[in-house]
Amino acid sequence: MPLALVALAITAFAIGTTEFAAMGLLPQVADDLQVSIPQAGWLISAYAIGVVIGAPLLTAAAARLPRKAVLVGLAALFTVGNLLCALAPNFWLLAAARLITGLPHGAFFGAGAVAAAELAAPHLRARAVAVMFSGLTLANVVGVPAATLLGQQLGWRATMLVVVAIGAAGTLAIARLVPHLPAPERAGLRHELSAFRSGQLWLALGTVVFGCGGFFACYSYITPLLTEVSGFTTGSVTGVLALFGVGMTVGNVVGGYAADRALRPGICASFVLLALTLAAFSVTARTEWSAALTVVLVGLFGFAIVPGVQTLVLQKARNAPTLASATVQGAFNLANAQGAFFGGLAIDARLGWTAPPLVGAVLAGIGALIAVLAWAADRRASTGPAGLGPADGTPAAASVPVVSAH
Repeated sequence: MPLALVALAITAFAIGTTEFAAMGLLPQVADDLQVSIPQAGWLISAYAIGVVIGAPLLTAAAARLPRKAVLVGLAALFTVGNLLCALAPNFWLLAAARLITGLPHGAFFGAGAVAAAELAAPHLRARAVAVMFSGLTLANVVGVPAATLLGQQLGWRATMLVVVAIGAAGTLAIARLVPHLPAPERAGLRHELSAFRSGQLWLALGTVVFGCGGFFACYSYITPLLTEVSGFTTGSVTGVLALFGVGMTVGNVVGGYAADRALRPGICASFVLLALTLAAFSVTARTEWSAALTVVLVGLFGFAIVPGVQTLVLQKARNAPTLASATVQGAFNLANAQGAFFGGLAIDARLGWTAPPLVGAVLAGIGALIAVLAWAADRRASTGPAGLGPADGTPAAASVPVVSAH
């Protein structure tokens, strides 16, 4: 395995940790900066909005630059953003710093996925992409629980400083270990934008924005839900978050398996199962053992969606994948922003800590509906030979890299 892939995975680990650790530290941030927990949830939305803005803009701006230089610059910007977060003296400057930190997220994963594939032999490209994204998966299993525990013991700023150190290590590793990667021959904004002529691509992005918003409506407020309703202590929440990460990891594997064998059914089934699990969480959250079990299932079904949607987007935009891949990251984070926002509205409306999972169930149900309608439209529009799915004649599980995101 090329060490360059390890360098990319280190930065992916840092990005995953800083994105999701904020959800576990909302009570600490709210208490330190003297804001409510729903208002602290705006920090999650600020990061997500940064991803939505930065993914297309930075990808387009860097389309003609050597890919290694792009990766180093994006990793450095992410690291500086986290340093600004750690030093922010008040809530509003912290929100601005979180937005800055989110800007390079989508562009990094878009460029990183393509770079990882270029670093490997043709028959090992999907595996190489998976190695890079393993950093993101590992962040959910190890990084987020460890960062939450550190923040509970030493304060949330200490967590940010550790992420700064990891981000700096990743930036230096990319500069040192990743070889020169020239810009693609057909690079350019016009070429990349050509992928967005596909209506099915927009429908796929819509399923992410609404359906995955259900996952984030629940996950954004998971810590106060577990402490205030389930009865977990602040310290034991770390273990439950680790279980969440295990569920995400298993879901990523299961979702990849399903995407290879039954792409559209797998996506629809994942959204339906996520909606049902989130609805059940409003009841199962009332005891520790059932809450812990449901947390695993929410993580599993929430991340089972990811490989299928990513595969579908790359399939629909296979001639211009870089911007489309980055835009998927933006869609996931727009889901993150709206999930945190609507979950916070439910709490502010005094509907209780079990309201965010119910909001999530509604959003996941909308995602399932869009996925079913997109599947039906694709079947009607198909003009290829019998047995082929999309109108362009590609098989339902075309041979494209299955990569994870959030």
